[in-house]
Amino acid sequence: MDPLLPGIAGPDDLKSLSSEQLEQLCAELREYIITSVSRSGGHLGASLGVIELTVALHRVFSTPTDKIVWDVGHQAYGHKLLTGRRDRFNTLRRKDGIAGFPKQSESEHDMFGVGHASTSISAAVGFAAARDSRQEKHSVVAVMGDGALTGGLAYEGLNNAGQLGTNLIVVLNDNKMSIAPNVGAISKYLTRITSGKSYVRLEADVWDLLGSLPHGGKAQVLAGRIKESLKQLVVPTILFEELGFKYFGPLDGHDLPLLMRTLEAVRKLPGPILVHISTEKGKGYRFAEQDGQRYHGVGKFDKAEGIKVVKPAIPAYTSVFGEALCDLAAKDSSIHAITAAMPSGTGLTGMRDRFPDRFHDVGIAEGHAVTFAGGMASDGCKPVVAVYSTFLQRAVDHLIHDVALQKLPVVFAVDRGGLVGEDGPTHHGVFDYTYLRMVPNMVVMAPRDEDQLRHMLATGLARNDGPSSLRYPRGSGCGVDCSSEPTPIPLGKSETLATGADVCLLAVGSMVQPSLVAAEQLQAEGLHCEVVDMRFIKPLDEDLLADVWQRHRLVVTLEENSIAGGFGAAVLEWAALSGAVGAPQVKLCGIPDKFQEHASRDELLAALKLDAVGIAETVRETVALAGTDVEDAGPQAQSAS
Repeated sequence: MDPLLPGIAGPDDLKSLSSEQLEQLCAELREYIITSVSRSGGHLGASLGVIELTVALHRVFSTPTDKIVWDVGHQAYGHKLLTGRRDRFNTLRRKDGIAGFPKQSESEHDMFGVGHASTSISAAVGFAAARDSRQEKHSVVAVMGDGALTGGLAYEGLNNAGQLGTNLIVVLNDNKMSIAPNVGAISKYLTRITSGKSYVRLEADVWDLLGSLPHGGKAQVLAGRIKESLKQLVVPTILFEELGFKYFGPLDGHDLPLLMRTLEAVRKLPGPILVHISTEKGKGYRFAEQDGQRYHGVGKFDKAEGIKVVKPAIPAYTSVFGEALCDLAAKDSSIHAITAAMPSGTGLTGMRDRFPDRFHDVGIAEGHAVTFAGGMASDGCKPVVAVYSTFLQRAVDHLIHDVALQKLPVVFAVDRGGLVGEDGPTHHGVFDYTYLRMVPNMVVMAPRDEDQLRHMLATGLARNDGPSSLRYPRGSGCGVDCSSEPTPIPLGKSETLATGADVCLLAVGSMVQPSLVAAEQLQAEGLHCEVVDMRFIKPLDEDLLADVWQRHRLVVTLEENSIAGGFGAAVLEWAALSGAVGAPQVKLCGIPDKFQEHASRDELLAALKLDAVGIAETVRETVALAGTDVEDAGPQAQSAS
């Protein structure tokens, strides 16, 4: 048979295909995604699991008139291929290429930009309300996974939809996975529904039988009265119907004809509808079927042989954190680890395996994770919340109200701080210095290398008068020796790593190493730079700053964080409020006030002049603007962007 995918320019092209051709198209989509992602990397398993659903959705509904809202977007690769982006799919997650998640500016078929879990129902209710206000009739569909159903926002959306009673279809894709296997009562509840398919069959059979009898209508009314009892007997507590949804399922999510028939039927029904489907993550690629967690998000790999696990020569920051936490937990039984559905991504598999009674996976519920930690800390435990920077954003109120206000000693291990590369703006962790340092009682630390990370973890665990955070980047460390015992370091004390009379580079976290390299380059050119690892964004080393203000006419702050409200802003605030003696010119280097697109981390750092070459260039340019004598530089603060 001739291939079909090259002829699909948009969703309308599916309308004329036969059932056999649609099945062929599903096979082609799977093969195309496997081949493409093996070359570029990306989110593989989730997209393979929803191929039949994606084809069914675009066959039954007509976007962009009908609205299909994806949750997270890990599963939207098939959607991208069917909506006019096949020719650019080889640029997936590359600089200036198509994004790894749905993105409004990329396609009219991407209704809502996503990247974080549990948002689809709330957004879809918004689309439905907008439709109703204009008295329009198109369909609105939210597609979410069972992992996203562990997030509280999903229930806020369900509750609002049930209250409004508006026409809305929620497709719940149940593969028993988020990134790791799902946990919690909701996962168990869905398993009970899936194992209770007899109820769905029994209800349908009884309904059809009664309708065929004389006076069947009356019999059906009577049957309706005993419906709740039937549910409680076979499948207890049908949560979704109690929230106001008509429930259909569970259905085989790989049965394309069944999916199309069901979607055609439910689109004609009034009110909120929930269609529960069961799928296999990684369907069609045996390696992904066997290990859904490893094949959730992947780098480049050999399609024929799968991912080859190679231990990196230099351990990643995440691994160093996980090992250090286990070592400390072995000596202190009050230490507990908390993750929001990412035990492997945050380095907590060691805690899970060695200390299962002190490991807590709360699901995709960052706000709950923080308040849960606050409760533990209130009762004498030492909780460590390991979370990506971009996900901790979702729990800022909990952090302020439930932890910091009460001065509770919770440690936040903030992973993926800074630019993360190909996942793009939804995942760049470039705001945490800003939203953490504004919180009273919070200590904010950033290690320059993996050994400093270990000591900062010990520092946070040693505190008993408030929360602490340590923020570290994605990827490998610097290869330094990590054999020393993790010990607390003095709060708010910096470390001067290089001396120089011309310029002072105040760096934090991931910017320390490139600042040292830049200083060496500039030293060879006759420009002498002092390099200070500030270590603490809060509290600042005020004694060091006071000394720098008197000795230097040019100070450059360097951070892999938003300049707005970040480390450099903290330094300027200190200067303004402290009455510091001296008036150096201050140059702020960091992330400008705009969202950064996807590209490799090295490409992004180079473009923002936050690599060694860019830092040296910025210093040269600033010195040149101030004149040949740095001592003549004026007291003007500048921002590098």
